[in-house]
Amino acid sequence: MTAPRFVVLGPPGAGKTTVGKLLAERLGVGFRDTDEDVIATAGKPISDIFLDDGEPAFRALEEEAVAEGLKTHDGVLALGGGAVLSATTRERLAGHAVVFLNVGMAEGVKRTGMSSARPLLAGVNPRATFKSLLDARLPLYREVATIEVVTDDLEPEQVVDAVLRAAGTTPPTGTDGEQD
Repeated sequence: MTAPRFVVLGPPGAGKTTVGKLLAERLGVGFRDTDEDVIATAGKPISDIFLDDGEPAFRALEEEAVAEGLKTHDGVLALGGGAVLSATTRERLAGHAVVFLNVGMAEGVKRTGMSSARPLLAGVNPRATFKSLLDARLPLYREVATIEVVTDDLEPEQVVDAVLRAAGTTPPTGTDGEQD
């Protein structure tokens, strides 16, 4: 059985895909996003799954995508922001290197732009929705995380460096990473 080098999670706008791809590139491993797996399985965008089938159907697909990714992917695995809502998924994350990319409400709202591609952020008051989402999920992210990086004031490359430092890995660099 293989296991991901890192599992990346966090709320919308935290940078899971951007940071996950950079981290995988830096480590020389593959990148996989469970949201993309759900889209491929369902044959339609996540917003359509929510609209046509409902959130419970999406969450069931997401739980299966995470289980499959944890079993078969040996690179960097990015999870959807709500994957931690599943107690089964939280149990499955035990023993993995789980990176929680933490983003504050103001920065998260700025980064997501309240995109219609994010069905849980659509609505009358997206800021209140985002705050509610953060309040509900923050304890769950922290429950499963082995590494937490606050991303608000960092560029994606700086987040990758912070993850690698926290994991006890010297971040490989192309500029000042010469060895003695």
